[in-house]
Amino acid sequence: MSSAEPDPVLVFDATCLNHFARAERLDVLRDLLVGIACLTTHVVREEIRAGAQAHPILQTVLDADWLGLARIDSLEEIKCFAKWVHRIGSSERDLGEASVFSAAELSGGIAITDDREAVAVGRAHGLEVHGTVWLLACATQDGKLSEVAAGNIVDALSATGMRLPCTGSTFGPYIRGNGGT
Repeated sequence: MSSAEPDPVLVFDATCLNHFARAERLDVLRDLLVGIACLTTHVVREEIRAGAQAHPILQTVLDADWLGLARIDSLEEIKCFAKWVHRIGSSERDLGEASVFSAAELSGGIAITDDREAVAVGRAHGLEVHGTVWLLACATQDGKLSEVAAGNIVDALSATGMRLPCTGSTFGPYIRGNGGT
């Protein structure tokens, strides 16, 4: 995601949204993504809604006006969803990723999930899939965040229980060594 080319649609799974909200940083995520179309799915919204019983702050995700809804209604959309359910799995936890992957495929967008297994499946089938650290790496590359600020966000997300591949203090070396994935 750079200013030289138009930004694709980002389709979010629950993990990134959940932890930004629980860290009380959903506004920061919104600000980093200004001008980029951001979507999620009804399945993910239901996962967030269920989590809001234990973590009322998750209501902020459901109320976010910058986060559109990718619909999966038409026969083509439902077939695409079924294809991804078959690829990823049909457990209740996997349905969110399957819905995000189908919405990303149908929109020509990028799926955002931090589930390593789902990332591997999506990439194996030609889908562009990235996680939270990639979003933060793009923000640093685009000058929207310093590495230190991104590292602080990593630490805030980790404090909510989010599992990330680096800590705040290792964010810079990690993204330089891994291409920002």
